Amino acid sequence: MDGIILVDKEKNVTSRDVVNELNKKFHTKRIGHTGTLDPIATGLMVICINKGCKLVNLLTNHDKTYIATVKLGIKTDTYDITGSILEENNNYNLSKEELIKVLNSFVGKYNQEVPIYSSIKVNGKKLYEYARSNTQVTLPIHEVEIYDIKLLEYNDDTFKFIVSVSKGTYIRSLINDIGNILNIPMTMMDLRRTKVGEYDINNSKKLEDISESDIIPIKDAINMKKINVTDELLLKKIKNGMKLENNYDDDYIMFIHDNKALAIYKKDNDIMRIDNLF
Repeated sequence: MDGIILVDKEKNVTSRDVVNELNKKFHTKRIGHTGTLDPIATGLMVICINKGCKLVNLLTNHDKTYIATVKLGIKTDTYDITGSILEENNNYNLSKEELIKVLNSFVGKYNQEVPIYSSIKVNGKKLYEYARSNTQVTLPIHEVEIYDIKLLEYNDDTFKFIVSVSKGTYIRSLINDIGNILNIPMTMMDLRRTKVGEYDINNSKKLEDISESDIIPIKDAINMKKINVTDELLLKKIKNGMKLENNYDDDYIMFIHDNKALAIYKKDNDIMRIDNLF
């Protein structure tokens, strides 16, 4: 029972709630997720279970795709509809063409300010703790990348878009930044994550429908070159975590034995070093 599970998280459920429920369902504490979703958000969570938890570092670096719905005319302290209103202004005139132009201007890398209502730590304290105690703090700025962004719907006071982004991108902040350029207060109404790297929401299940048969084994869980180990000397080297000669073109290699994942090795110049031993 080692591998990953693709869960379609529902609204008003925390990422921690998802993990806790799976802890109980599979009677194990060795469960972790590869990227938090806010309670307001729904969609894909990639969950690692037991030895699959060794994949967390590889999986958290994946790009992600979201569908977001935006409310025009209000801005909140959390940058989403659950927050307290800071600004309200319905006296705006925005054409579909102007909106598309501004959305497209975000494609590429840019420096994004982390929202105050987030779990990022500054001086050992989570940002939302500063917000709740009304304490001033300098917000971190991270370089993020917007790979693709497209407008899906535009109405009088709402619009919906799909966006593919790098790790660490806050869609709430992106929406706030779009509003700042247009000089229109905006806030996120709804968010759905549809892809995490190669994993798609269409292959996920609701939490209550998940069973042991939905656990994807480690050997099938991640897309990389795989080599079946039959040589006893090579098998011994891998089990002992020894470095190997680099006879491969790939940065990562997964070695398989007895139809199970044995280890992942990572390229280091002219040798391969062990990254994970299962």
